[in-house]
Amino acid sequence: MQSDEAGISGDPSPETAHTSDEPQAAPGEVSGADSQDTERSSGGAYTMGDQREIMKALETVERDAVAIAESFSSLFSSLRLGLSEATSTSIENMECFSEVIGRLQESALDAASKGNKYINSCLRLNEELRGLESLAMQLKLLRRNVDSLDLAVTRLLRLP
Repeated sequence: MQSDEAGISGDPSPETAHTSDEPQAAPGEVSGADSQDTERSSGGAYTMGDQREIMKALETVERDAVAIAESFSSLFSSLRLGLSEATSTSIENMECFSEVIGRLQESALDAASKGNKYINSCLRLNEELRGLESLAMQLKLLRRNVDSLDLAVTRLLRLP
């Protein structure tokens, strides 16, 4: 039980103190595995294998970044093209709409002008016909007189 407590508390027992095949470092010296950990944690140089792995990881990250940048560039290019097509279609539609509205406005003005001319002609004719009313009354009277005269002449000519 004491050996378990010793292992747990961090005090190594003499039998388990050194089990690796590496030579024991002198006091103040650091063994090979410990020196790499010490150098890494203190910002020292990495081994060649570690540097290769880091370079491979950096190259992978760089390739991925380039691929992502190309993907974004392609996406923005297609968005720009779509927006350009939509805008040009809208512009063409607006130009067509403007042309149709212009023609409609011209037709409406022309119709209004012709309508005004017709109304003015009707008003003039109405004025002229008012003057003709008295003439029509005179013509009716004249016709009655002519008819009366004709009847009188016919009666006179039938005398035996």
